[in-house]
Amino acid sequence: MSGKHLKTYSVLLAGGTGSRLWPVSRELLPKQLVNLAGDDSLIQNTIKRLSPVLDAGNMRIVCGEEHFFEVARHLEEIGVPSEGKIITEPCGRNTAPAILLATLDILRKEKDAVIVVFPSDHVIGDIEEFHECLKKAVSLAGMNYIVTFGVKPGYPETGYGYIEGGRKLKESALAIKRFVEKPDEKTAGHYVRAGNFFWNSGMFAFRASVLVREFMSFEPEMLKMMKKIISGGKSVSCKEYSRLPDISIDYAVMEKTKKGAVLPSDFGWSDIGSWKSLYDFLPKNEDNNVVEGDVILKDTRNCFIKGGDRLIVANDLDNIVVVETPDTVFVSDLNKSKNVKSIVSDLKKQGRKEYKAHTKVYRPWGTYTILEENAHTKIKRIVVYPGAKLSLQMHHHRSEHWIVVHGTAKIVNGDQTVFLEENQSTYVPKTTPHRLENPGKIPLHIIEVQIGNYLEEDDIVRFDDDFGRE
Repeated sequence: MSGKHLKTYSVLLAGGTGSRLWPVSRELLPKQLVNLAGDDSLIQNTIKRLSPVLDAGNMRIVCGEEHFFEVARHLEEIGVPSEGKIITEPCGRNTAPAILLATLDILRKEKDAVIVVFPSDHVIGDIEEFHECLKKAVSLAGMNYIVTFGVKPGYPETGYGYIEGGRKLKESALAIKRFVEKPDEKTAGHYVRAGNFFWNSGMFAFRASVLVREFMSFEPEMLKMMKKIISGGKSVSCKEYSRLPDISIDYAVMEKTKKGAVLPSDFGWSDIGSWKSLYDFLPKNEDNNVVEGDVILKDTRNCFIKGGDRLIVANDLDNIVVVETPDTVFVSDLNKSKNVKSIVSDLKKQGRKEYKAHTKVYRPWGTYTILEENAHTKIKRIVVYPGAKLSLQMHHHRSEHWIVVHGTAKIVNGDQTVFLEENQSTYVPKTTPHRLENPGKIPLHIIEVQIGNYLEEDDIVRFDDDFGRE
């Protein structure tokens, strides 16, 4: 089958936690699910810029199991049906296993296909130029090349890997001569001046059959293990999946293949890998500041100030980033803000919950926001999507008070089922089975007050499913 007659599939990689963008990006709500550059989340932006060229029906998204429902919600919000499009990993194993997993999944349906791979958390400035490069990449993949998009470097960046291009190929592409690790500033300057070195964007295009043959040559054990993992048709355990090598597609295939091609690209790309890279991408005011939220500035320049619910007042600052969330304020020198990754590791070691989740937590049925918490009391705002319900559950050590502030609630409380409207409430004693459900067509908002001596997840006993509250 020739490349011209193959279907083209897009694969979006939506794993990772984006810890360099903490405190906005966290384990349970990583940067790809956050609105950082516009009104849509990064994953929604990625899907929208592909849709004029690639059919959204031929899409696969690889993400962690814990993000499945939120990724699905983000697809549905922009009118893309999520069914059959999301592939989950029980634990992260880097880009080589993720791309191989998606490729083999597509080959279950197609004899062969052209596959274009994109990280779901990057941004593109020049969409028209991006579409032209995308068409070229699909054409090259049809010729049996394994294509990577090489971004023309605008300055000597030391935070990216580089690709050196060699002899000329069709569609303005170059044969890949070598991959080089993140250089020092002097070496990066040499690469920029040389003109045939490009930033490694992490975007690829290839025929599925070609990539599988390359895995067979260079990573036969990984291919064998992955085929065995997916052959059963059952959910994969983290224990089984974690045996796969934790390596990138660059290391597994791209650095070894003779079919590699780099497509020089200049479409305003950024991987949004830090607050500095997001600052560089976003438009600035007359003082070279990026400002979001309720912010007042005085004698402040070259700063990134991102507010949430509170007023931020900045006085006489230069080259500083300030990011406010309901439970955290991050302040740093803008150029050194990527060091926050090590701070997140420290928070994790200390057992601090701020590394993992926001005060607002997304669940399959809706959201909850912790408004106040101490050793014996927790107050939450709970939002339940129309038609959604929580698990039937009970608690040994706490009671709960529910007050409806918007919408209609259907509540199982022991052996009774009641419907509550706005400004009505109910009391759920300890050891009483209970369930909250939204039978209406608008979101249900309730305030929940938990009172007891034990407020942790271990206190929950669920009777039907595993999507209960935490």
